[in-house]
Amino acid sequence: MRKQERADYIRAALAAYCPHPPIPLDHSDPYTLLIAVLLSAQCTDARVNTVTPALFALAADPVSMAKVPVPQIQAIIKPCGLAPRKAQAISTLSQMLVDQHGAQVPKTFEALEALPGVGHKTASVVMSQAFGHPAFPVDTHIHRCAQRWGLTQGKNVAQTERDLKKLFPKESWNDLHLQIIYYAREFCSARGCDGTVCEMCRALYPKRKKAFVANKA
Repeated sequence: MRKQERADYIRAALAAYCPHPPIPLDHSDPYTLLIAVLLSAQCTDARVNTVTPALFALAADPVSMAKVPVPQIQAIIKPCGLAPRKAQAISTLSQMLVDQHGAQVPKTFEALEALPGVGHKTASVVMSQAFGHPAFPVDTHIHRCAQRWGLTQGKNVAQTERDLKKLFPKESWNDLHLQIIYYAREFCSARGCDGTVCEMCRALYPKRKKAFVANKA
């Protein structure tokens, strides 16, 4: 298959596999999603979902969260890892939302990425999942599969994102990035598949006999 043919096959197969992918992080509004995504850095979504109920019971909006002492936030989110840095970011960004955005989560990449602890991937998740803006957040699962499936040779997630956006129609991005994540976790994980095991890898590269070696930065 050519690259575009692989992309079309992947899109159709994943739409059949998971036609309506749910958002994996529990949340009730853009603010709680923003905080959950921030906490998910170097942490599993499942772990975040065990931590956020206690955090949001304490404070579930920027005004309330800005009043919570940082050590109290840190104690709750400790299981997520990087707790000191994340707790300070949550506190500071909450105050910034109050001071600069009327206690609302902004709806632009520029404003989101100006918040502490919010990089391009986090902003992309919020823009796509909270506001429905077409975005293609690339995490390690998507980066790994995009290489194994011959969609990119990018050594970093930024290049992978650019390549994927060229291959897939914009209206598919918001569902597709979630579909790839769910498929990757179940069938094409880092240890469970080496590029020759899962159904997608075998369909795209039936003649591949050796483990796929990814490009690394």
